[in-house]
Amino acid sequence: MVGGPLMTLIAPTLQAFFTDRLATQRQASPRTIAAYRDALRLLLEFVHGSTGTTPAQLDWDDLDATVISSFLTHLERERRNSIRTRNVRLTAIRSLFSYAALRHPEHALLIQRVLAIPPKRFDKRIVTFLTAPEVDALLAAPDQSRWKGRRDRILMFLAVQTGLRVSELTGLNCADVTLGAGANVRCEGKGRKQRAVPLSGPVEALLRVWLRERAGRSTDPLFPTHTGRRLSRDAVALRVNTHAATAAQRCPSLLGKRVHPHVLRHSCAMSLLQAGVDTSVIALWLGHAGVRSTDAYVHADITIKEKALALTTPAAARPGRYRPPDKILAFLESL
Repeated sequence: MVGGPLMTLIAPTLQAFFTDRLATQRQASPRTIAAYRDALRLLLEFVHGSTGTTPAQLDWDDLDATVISSFLTHLERERRNSIRTRNVRLTAIRSLFSYAALRHPEHALLIQRVLAIPPKRFDKRIVTFLTAPEVDALLAAPDQSRWKGRRDRILMFLAVQTGLRVSELTGLNCADVTLGAGANVRCEGKGRKQRAVPLSGPVEALLRVWLRERAGRSTDPLFPTHTGRRLSRDAVALRVNTHAATAAQRCPSLLGKRVHPHVLRHSCAMSLLQAGVDTSVIALWLGHAGVRSTDAYVHADITIKEKALALTTPAAARPGRYRPPDKILAFLESL
């Protein structure tokens, strides 16, 4: 696609999809553009490997629904991608074809068949979160006699209290923290949506001390490496995992949990839910696109279900299993 003339229908549309639709019209974030780029690059490489046709020579007939379905199967079977990843790749492809539908009505039937490919269903696991004793053990794990330990403790403390995503944590600058009256931290989340999350007294106090020790400029990263660079997502995940292993020595319940940065976000959501905060407020707090994204925490909280059971179970209910009085009802019941 680079270095030669754009001679086919696909090449100029693909280029315009990124420069016009994503960058200009939608103002997509660099992360979104990179994800779509990777998905479409994998697709073009798959077609090239299957047919020998180079990306610059592809026409829309080379990307029909059969080819796209084969590519999705390839992702799962050959590349061992999860169903979630497979669906994300499909989202990128469908976005390109939706854009192409406006530019190529002559290929309307082919495009419609690709757009009709459904995402694959998958089992949703119950979210993992930490209990209050587990959070206390995790926050006590970093060595406070070391600079890295002090940095890691306030980073995890901030993550548990604010529910920021790991990318939002690593993207924080010193100027994003406001102390004093109305203490809060400002971040940019998914879709370039900015939000401010209030800080509790203990977190504000720790941040005040950390900013004094950090002594950074307003545009410097709030949580840097020892060389002053911004922490990466992998570095944060490694630090959290290391401290969780240390914390497990004094809190055995952590031994059965895989603790990663997103678990701290889940823990924040669960603490808000158990405190009686409305799910719509939790969605705003976490930067969710809608309230439905917060439903996972309601499903994970067994205490809410136990309270519901206590409210709905008649005290004088006779024990026993329901037995349908009719054979066809019994058949349906057995399914």
